[in-house]
This record gives sequence, structure tokens and C-alpha cells, in this order.
Amino acid sequence: MNELLTEGSVRKHLLRMAIPTSIGMFFNTMFNVVDTFYAGKLGTASLAGMSVSFSVFFILLAVTSGIGTGLTATLSNAVGKKDKLKVRALSINGLILTVAVSLALTIAGYFFAPALLSFLGAQDEAFTMGVRYVRSIYVGTLFFGINSTLKAFLVSIGQTKPYRNFLIAGFLLNLILDPLLIFGWFGLPKLGTLGLAIATIICQLAGSVYLAYKVKKMIGYRISVKALKSFSFKSQVEILSQGVPAILNMLTIAVGIFVINYYIYRFGNDASTAGYGAAVRLEQLALLPALGLNTATLALVGQNFGAGKMDRVWQTYKISLKIGIVIMAVGMALIYPFAPFLIGIFNNDPKVISEGTSYLRIEFLAFIGYIIINTCLSMLQGLKKPNYAIWIGIYRQLVMPLILFNFLGVTLGLGLTGVWWGIVFTVWTGALGMLLLVKVEFRKISLKSS
Repeated sequence: MNELLTEGSVRKHLLRMAIPTSIGMFFNTMFNVVDTFYAGKLGTASLAGMSVSFSVFFILLAVTSGIGTGLTATLSNAVGKKDKLKVRALSINGLILTVAVSLALTIAGYFFAPALLSFLGAQDEAFTMGVRYVRSIYVGTLFFGINSTLKAFLVSIGQTKPYRNFLIAGFLLNLILDPLLIFGWFGLPKLGTLGLAIATIICQLAGSVYLAYKVKKMIGYRISVKALKSFSFKSQVEILSQGVPAILNMLTIAVGIFVINYYIYRFGNDASTAGYGAAVRLEQLALLPALGLNTATLALVGQNFGAGKMDRVWQTYKISLKIGIVIMAVGMALIYPFAPFLIGIFNNDPKVISEGTSYLRIEFLAFIGYIIINTCLSMLQGLKKPNYAIWIGIYRQLVMPLILFNFLGVTLGLGLTGVWWGIVFTVWTGALGMLLLVKVEFRKISLKSS
């Protein structure tokens, strides 16, 4: 059943969509937390290998979720216009595009993973563990891609509960599979970090089956092999025009992770990398409600922009910002005092706990900046202005880090502390710039439509 987001209370629509998404993202992050927990049980080298390999894994997530974001923006706009033929064409071509890109990414990821991990500075056992994990996870790229596309179908019509259900079920399944495959329980082979990857792929495959069923039930038609006849170059270009900027923005995040890991190894060691990896998982937990809010904001802005209801578009933006800032303030209050205890859940090495705590107790100051940037990006994506995401990504992940990390870490001799403060400064300057940009762009669009 389609949910019309162009009528009714904006706040209720935001919360109705954001809460299931946030719950689902909580379990998705817990999925990663479980992986990190078991990697830590295998030793510091395994945890370091997992941490450094995350940036390579993130490339997969960037491409698949970027296409999903672009598809959500185009589909929600078509839904707002009540153009059923366009909705169907975009759905079919979005899936075709996802399959083609996922297969290409699988091949590239498998062959280039060792070079990327070596570039990041991974060595010895951490390198071996990382390569084994990344190569294995890239085999399942297709399922990540399909799930992201099916999620786009559902979000564009205001349905976020099915994806939440998949993430909850995936977490529970992973909780069972991880120890079975990692430690070889009940006579199974002991696979170590390879077991982590296989468990993840199985969960993604199960999710693809479930989400495909839900899409067929809610949208009302089945996308089969015969749908290949509906290939449309125009639809592909429209999806890519929205999806490529989102992909490039997320790829800049991957580049940013590369840069951060480079400086961690420059100023620190495996304990620093392991502490950072554990801290990032906790940071993701704190940011989960914001991610759910971003998904809801994109769908609401997209549908109302398609329907020409600019007052509701601006209302969505303002309410989303207010809710997000309140949530992030709560997250900040919880992270600071409990940081050592939370890091210790993953690894009891005092050096790892110290490094992770140092990161969190500086980085928490950037939480509100993150929600501002992401809300602004969702607003611009829904307004079909996705290209700004590329520039803010380059600014945040490449230009400013290279300048600030060298200045604070090397010139001023602050080391890793300089890197952490550099991240905070970059996030906040980016957030203030995005607020101004949204205001200017919205005014331009409103004047054109009036």
C-alpha cells in the first residue's frame, strides 16, 4: 500500500518512517558490533585487520547505497506526481542497473583488495586477515545491491517497516552464524575472519528473498527476467544523475577513511587502529536515529517536491533538523562518560581502550554537525540537487583532512589528537556551509515554481 506523504502531519510522517528505520539501523549496527566483538576475540591483529578493511568494504556500501539513494529520490518524486508508468519504469531499470554494477564491483573488489589494504599500511597478520575478509565479502556484492534497491522501492512509497524487519532478522541470524563459522562449533571448520564474511553474505541473501516478496506484495507487480525488455536509457540516466553524486559523496567518505587510517598508522600502531575501529562502531550507534531521520526526510521532500508543495518541503526540513539536534544532544551526553567502558566491550587491551576513548571524547563534539550535514544533503537530494554532495564530500573527506591532519598532527606535533580535532573542525565548518547552501537553493527553486 502506497503512503501519500503530501498530506497530513509532516512531523507524524517523519516519525512514522524514521522510527522503524532507526530501529532497523540499530540492529544493522549491532550486526557490525557483533562482527567487531568476535574479531576482537580472535586477537588484536584480527581486530586491526577488520578495522583497516572497513574502508575497502565501505566502497561496496558506497556504490550500492548510492544507487539506492538516487533511486529513492527519483521514485519518490514520481510517486508525488502520481505517475505510475514512470514509477514502474524507474523500478525495473533501477534493478537492472544494480545487478550490472554489483557484478562489476565484485570482480574489481576481489582483485584490488590486497593493493588497497597494503596502501593503507596493513602488514603481516592484520593484512592477511583483512584481505581474506574483504575478498570474501565482495562475493556477496549483488545481494547488498539488490537489498539497497528494494529498500528504495519501499521507502519511496513511505514504507520503512519491511527493511527494519530484515535488519532485525539479519542481526539475529548473524548472532548465531558468527560463532558457528568463526570458531567452528558443532564440527564446522574454524574459518576465523572468513567466517564473518560468509555469515554476512548468508544474511544478505536471506534479506534479498524477503524484501523481494514484500516489494511484490506492496507495489503490486513482480519484477522478473521479462522486465529486461523494459530497459530504458532515459530511465537509467535519470537514476544515475541522482545516484552518481550520492555514490561519489560516499566514496569520498571511503577516501576519508583511507586518509584517517593512513594517519593512524603514521602516528600510532595496531592498538590505535583497533581502538578507532571499536570507537567508530559506537559512534554509528549514536548516529542511528539521525540516519533514520535522513531516510524519512528524503522521501518526504521528494514526494512533496514532486507534488509542488514547497511549503511542506521547507516544513519537513525544519522539523527534521530540530528532531535530529535534540537526539544528537542526548547521544553526546551518553558517549562521553561511558566511553572507556564501551570500548572495553570489544577489547580489554588497555592501549586499545585508551586510544578508542581518546577518539570518542573529542569526536562526540561533531555529532550535531553530522546531523546538520546529512539533513541538508537529504533536502538537496529530494529537490533534485544532488551534485553538492560531491563537493561537500571532497571538502570534508579529502581537502580539509589533508591540510588539518598535517598541520595539527605534524606541524604542531599533536599526533592522533590533532587528527581527531581536525575531524571536528571540518565537520562543523561543513555543516555551517550546508545550512547556507540549502537556504539559497530553496529560495531559487521557490521563486521558479511561483
